[in-house]
Amino acid sequence: MHILILSASVRQGRNSHRVALYFQQYIRENELAEAEIADLNEYQFPVFEERLQYMSNPGEKVLRFQQKIQAADGIVLVTPEYNGGYPASLKNVVDLLYKEWQRKPIAMATVSAGPFGGAQVTTSLLFSLWKIGAWVVPAMFPVAQVQNNYSEEGIPADKEATDKRAQKFIGELLWCIKAKQLMAGTS
Repeated sequence: MHILILSASVRQGRNSHRVALYFQQYIRENELAEAEIADLNEYQFPVFEERLQYMSNPGEKVLRFQQKIQAADGIVLVTPEYNGGYPASLKNVVDLLYKEWQRKPIAMATVSAGPFGGAQVTTSLLFSLWKIGAWVVPAMFPVAQVQNNYSEEGIPADKEATDKRAQKFIGELLWCIKAKQLMAGTS
């Protein structure tokens, strides 16, 4: 099983990437699946112009990203909250692809520097993912005051409590992945 962790922020000094690093470590340490990070900061996509399916000559980075999304059994989407919404870098890649997102199990981890853990981003992101046919896992992982609760290497300040939350969160994603595989007859 292959889980792609999508780190959505491209901002300098970003803190949400700490949570992406944590999930990669957690999944690997517990031998739950293969875990890989797709860091949108490494791609530096230009502003959205057209969906991949309509591009006459898509760039190598676009095709590489599309292949990663397509190959993933499920996705942990780690996004910060910017002014009550999600970053343009994430909207860019949500709109870039279409069929690759359909029925893809996606678990959302929302992150903020404030006390609410990115709760406001959930509604707008959930609607966009629903609109394109993604399967959003019925478990959330809000992270409040990320700068105080995770090191730059993704190590949580309270590992025991964080791992307990992650167990339920990732467990829901794994359940959805297995359910999809059973329905598709590929288990």
